Amino acid sequence: MNSEAKAVWDECLRIIQEHVNEQSFSTWFKPINPVRLDGSVLTIQVPSQFFYEWLEDNYVQVLKLAIKNILGPNGKLEYAVVVDRGNSQNQPYVVSYPQGNINPNKKKNEKQVKEERRSPFEMQSLDAQALLNSNLNPNYSFNSYIEGDCNRLARSAGYAVATKPGVTSFNPLMIYGGVGLGKTHLIQAIGNEIKNGPEDKFVLYVSSEKFVNQFMDSIKDGNVKSFTNFYMQVDVLIIDDIQFLAGKDRTQEMFFHIFNHLHQSKKQIIMTSDCPPRDLKGLEERLLSRFKWGLTADLHMPDFETRVAIIKRKMQTEGIYIPDDVIEYLAYTVDTNIRELEGVLISLIAHASLNRVEIDLGLAKTIMKNIVKDIETEVGIDFIQKTVSDYYGIKLDDLKAKTRKKEIVVARQVAMYFSKEFTNHSLKSIGYHFGGRDHSTVIHAVQTVNDLMETDTSFRNAINEQRKKFKMRSY
Repeated sequence: MNSEAKAVWDECLRIIQEHVNEQSFSTWFKPINPVRLDGSVLTIQVPSQFFYEWLEDNYVQVLKLAIKNILGPNGKLEYAVVVDRGNSQNQPYVVSYPQGNINPNKKKNEKQVKEERRSPFEMQSLDAQALLNSNLNPNYSFNSYIEGDCNRLARSAGYAVATKPGVTSFNPLMIYGGVGLGKTHLIQAIGNEIKNGPEDKFVLYVSSEKFVNQFMDSIKDGNVKSFTNFYMQVDVLIIDDIQFLAGKDRTQEMFFHIFNHLHQSKKQIIMTSDCPPRDLKGLEERLLSRFKWGLTADLHMPDFETRVAIIKRKMQTEGIYIPDDVIEYLAYTVDTNIRELEGVLISLIAHASLNRVEIDLGLAKTIMKNIVKDIETEVGIDFIQKTVSDYYGIKLDDLKAKTRKKEIVVARQVAMYFSKEFTNHSLKSIGYHFGGRDHSTVIHAVQTVNDLMETDTSFRNAINEQRKKFKMRSY
């Protein structure tokens, strides 16, 4: 390894680490080896063709940023891609690619790049729509958005809006839900459907943070009128994370006027937030009342079947085969949000590619132990309590408290039932873990759960879904 190359790459890594999360940094940048430094050209060795393509598709901008900062404006990056690792006596066979060589057809001419970099409010009109960037990710579509009970209303409403923007009663359309549940995917799918449709409409996707920054810049530069004119000419305005307008009074007033104009002009408005309008804090009442004019739809964590479908669709898109037992294991294990599930899949694919091994259950479990902090090698009472409380949406402490609220009592009885089924603890020990309750309470809980399973189909299905998860953990 060239010492100069290593020193330069170490400096690059410091910059890269500031712009990517810890998991991505560990997966995609730590395995890279600096090979040589030839003037202002740094050559790095990556372990596979897949690895090289992933860097070029997902991290090319941060790599360019690091190289320019360390090697200056003329700095360049080259890849040495390992094609064959050879044997113990031979050096690996590598091929070299300059950065940006993965898809030369994607390169744009200098004029197009300059136009796309212009701030939107510099445009006095929308006559030259072809030069305006909608900020939409073309990978987000309705075809790649898996439908389930968790998102059926939101998806159906979104498709109706995409078919007839500004015409339906779903204006504005507000989509809300927790982190990583697919809000951004859905609203960008709506935007792409409209943009690619038969009507010539200009669609603009913008985060509320970017909207605020643009407005602040327009005040500083004396371009408020141009800013307003631009946004009032948009056909479909999509604003992500509207809750971040909270406390920004001048921005809210500007958005209020833009909202009114677009709505009266029958232009479509689509928004997302992390909670329903009634729970949004720090927003003017007149804005909140307008948010309720159309339709508000929420997104929930997808159930097991939907998570399986999401994994299969992702693997189909990547052209990768994963055995059914691995798919089920991942679907049962990652039940927090879709974003984390996709992150696990990326890590799984990367490890299989780097180590040149098949994806199997053993590899999946190894990956999960490094990613999901609360995974256990066996099912214990603590894990059962946490899983059941998460499933029923109650606090963990409530399972051990004296409260007699019906929903908490049911969850407590279910947790006792599974503790009896999946652990070797005695009835007295189980009771002790639930706030020092008597063994007779545990017996009553087990009997109650068995009785409810015989008479209540939905309850039985809930028990079976949770049981599968515990079984998967105990494999």
